[in-house]
Amino acid sequence: MKALVMQLNDNGQREKILIDDWVAPPPIEVDQIRTETLYSGLTNGTERNAMIGGNYSPPDSSLPTSGGYQNVGRVIEVGTDVEDIVIGDIVYSSSDHYQYCNLRPHNLDNLMPHQRHDGLFIKLDNRVDLTHAALFGVASVAMRCCRNADLKVGHHFLVLGAGMVGQMAAQIGSAMGAQVTIVDIDQRRLDISSSTGLIQNVVNVSDDGWRQIEDGKFDTVLDVAGVVGIEDRLIKAVKHQGLILFIAGRFKVEYTFNLGQHKEINIKQNSHFDKDDLANLQRLVAEGRLNMATLIQDVVAVASAKQIYDKLRDYPGELLGTVFDWR
Repeated sequence: MKALVMQLNDNGQREKILIDDWVAPPPIEVDQIRTETLYSGLTNGTERNAMIGGNYSPPDSSLPTSGGYQNVGRVIEVGTDVEDIVIGDIVYSSSDHYQYCNLRPHNLDNLMPHQRHDGLFIKLDNRVDLTHAALFGVASVAMRCCRNADLKVGHHFLVLGAGMVGQMAAQIGSAMGAQVTIVDIDQRRLDISSSTGLIQNVVNVSDDGWRQIEDGKFDTVLDVAGVVGIEDRLIKAVKHQGLILFIAGRFKVEYTFNLGQHKEINIKQNSHFDKDDLANLQRLVAEGRLNMATLIQDVVAVASAKQIYDKLRDYPGELLGTVFDWR
């Protein structure tokens, strides 16, 4: 079957390409379904981390391998014990960039680690554009962050980084009633944030832009940029006893202890997402309360994926929302 697979090229660089002979999934079990992929979404942060050998990337010895967690497929087989899903349904699942996927649509309770994708799955509302659903993974990570932040109406919420997770977190935070400021050094991405019509403030923090946010007014700061050495600036941005949330992509967090102690800061770490995050995201998208269309920059045939991945490895700032078309 077809799959997007990461391997080493002749120069020892990691690349990701479409191949035709990846091992097909086994026959479905009675509690499984099989889907044929229509679209899959690029997970900019996670897949770039893998492409450059980052802090949670697979070792060279494990290559070739796939990787990804945003898949939209049409159900083509249904096990005899599966309820509420029929052939022809369209589903999002936390699955790799594979042509065919076997899914077990039950809850995630009591699963072994190798089964973590099982159950992380939702039947798509017919009001949801399928290209938007192909980015439900990164958007659900953003939902997880915002729910962890326990945002309230009127909270001042600072999002550092206007990539896909940051853009969606800013929109979701606004939908939850927070007053949102998103910052980046890429003016193009900030212009996209402004164009959504859903984010109150955008700030370019190149040069002296930090002066606008180091005033201790924010209840919560979410760092999805992972810039080395940024932690003290984030502490200066939060209120006394404010909350700072970190997510992935970094090897360690280091900050001036006395600065943090003076502010009595709270720190949380964020990880993946669960079915509640996915369901809440879909509800907001279906109701038209989030603007994903503005964030989708490229919808490309899956056969052209190598060019996208080369850009992700070497010029990641040129990408935003990217969807692969498998039809």
